[in-house]
Parts: sequence; C-alpha cells; structure tokens
Amino acid sequence: MPEPLIRTARPDDEGDLNRLDRETWSPLHAVQPPPGPDEPFFRPACGPDAHLVAEHEGRLVGYVRLGHPTELKCNTHVLQIRGLAVAEEARGKGAGRALVRAAVAEARRRGARRLTLRVLGHNTAARALYASEGFVVEGVQPEEFFLDGQYVDDVFMGLRLV
Repeated sequence: MPEPLIRTARPDDEGDLNRLDRETWSPLHAVQPPPGPDEPFFRPACGPDAHLVAEHEGRLVGYVRLGHPTELKCNTHVLQIRGLAVAEEARGKGAGRALVRAAVAEARRRGARRLTLRVLGHNTAARALYASEGFVVEGVQPEEFFLDGQYVDDVFMGLRLV
C-alpha cells in the first residue's frame, strides 16, 4: 500500500469515521465502551478540525485526534494525541506512522512546544510506534484501568517539539 494521503477531516467524513471507530474498537486501546452506530463522531469540543485522516484510494483508513490535555490557559503550549485508529487492512503498512508524523507536524505548525499522549500498557504495537517516532515514557500509572478481566497500566508519553 502506498503512503496514504493525510488531510484535515471534513464534516462529511463523519459517517466514515464513525464506521472506522466502531470497526477498530478494542479493549487493547479503548477504556470507553464501544461507540454506538448512532453516536456522533464529531462533538462540539472535538470537530473536524481536531482530526487528521488517512485516505487510501478514496477510502478513510485512519485518523488521529489532536486536542489540548486541559482547558487551562497556562497549558495551551501542549497538544495531545487524544485518539488514533487505523483500519485493519491498513495496519502495518505505514498509515499509523504517517498519522503520527502528521500529528507532530500539525502540533509544530500550531506552535506547540510539546506533544503528549496516553497509551495502555498492554498496547505494545502502539507503544513501539510512538517510541520509534521519538516519544518517551514520562510516567506510568500502574493498574489504572480494569479492562477485559485484567488490570492495565496507563502510560504517559511525550515529545518535545522545540
């Protein structure tokens, strides 16, 4: 698969993103219950402009959601990856890496000094991807979540942009 086109989401992507969210949901990376078919993907605080999407041959195969970790004015220099999903058929083919790189570039474009994220401890593939793109573990909350019958660590990672 050639590298996907990365672009900002548009309002008319909502149905495809909702489908992608439902298809990729897993306790490997999600702490919330699976999204319902009628649940909106875009929300007032998290609209199309908060999402970069990966498109391959006219089909959305992934997205990354960016936002601020808090609403505090003193924290506006930090952006956070608040969600990343890649369709099964695009996994291991560069879509996730392209989305992470696009998120880093977008954070820099917006003037952020840091880009952070949280990832579940048992999601070794995602942790390896983030580490290979320069993110470092900055903290671990042991057994923070109880998912699918097991306690799971919450791993905080960050990347300095300046």
